[in-house]
Amino acid sequence: MADHQRIHPVQDPESAAAPQTPTAPLVPRGSSRSDKGDPPESYPPFRRTIPYAPLKPPRRRSCCKKCLCWTISLLLLQILILGILAAIIYFVFQPKIPKYSVDAMRITQFNLGNDNSLSATFNVNITARNPNKKIGIYYEGGSHLSVWYTGTKLCEGSLPKFYQGHRNTTLLNLTLTGKTQDANGLLQSLQARQQTGNIPLRLRGKVPMID
Repeated sequence: MADHQRIHPVQDPESAAAPQTPTAPLVPRGSSRSDKGDPPESYPPFRRTIPYAPLKPPRRRSCCKKCLCWTISLLLLQILILGILAAIIYFVFQPKIPKYSVDAMRITQFNLGNDNSLSATFNVNITARNPNKKIGIYYEGGSHLSVWYTGTKLCEGSLPKFYQGHRNTTLLNLTLTGKTQDANGLLQSLQARQQTGNIPLRLRGKVPMID
C-alpha cells in the first residue's frame, strides 16, 4: 500500500534571510509627505552682495598750514600784549605832545653879494614847553631848523642837545644862517614886502627826542 505523500510549502532561504521592506510610492518633489518620509531639501539663505567701497583716509593738515596757524596765533598774541602794555603806559603816564612857540624873529644880516647871492642871518627865540607830569624829554643831536620864503630856503640851523624835565618851560635863542644863489629877484620881492610891513616867513623844524 502506497503512503500518501504530503506536500509542505518550503520557504526560500534568500527571502527568509533578508526581510522585505515595503516599497514607498513615488512622490513628486515639492509635495508634502508624511512625517516619516524624506526631509525636504534645504537651500542656503539668499544674501545680497553689496559693492565694497574703500574708505577715504582722513585728510591731514600739512606742516606748512600748521606752522602758518601757529605763526598767526603768536603774532596776534604779541599784538594783544603790546596793546595791553600801551594802554597801561598811557593811563599811568598820560603822555602829552610838547608845545612850541616862536616868540621873536629878527634879521641881523641881509646882504646881496657881487655874485647875486643873498646872505641872511636870523635870530629866533623859541619857547619849548613840556606839559607831562611824569615824562621828561631828551633832545638829541641831529635836529634841523630852516626859514623859508615863498618856497626858497633863506637860512638854517639846529637845536642844542639838552634835557627838559617834567612840566618844564625852556627858552631857546637860536641863530640861523644861510646863503641863496641868484637872489636878485628874491631881494626885490623881499624889499617890496618890507614896504608893506608884512613878510610871510615859514619856520620848519625836525627835532629828534627821547622820552
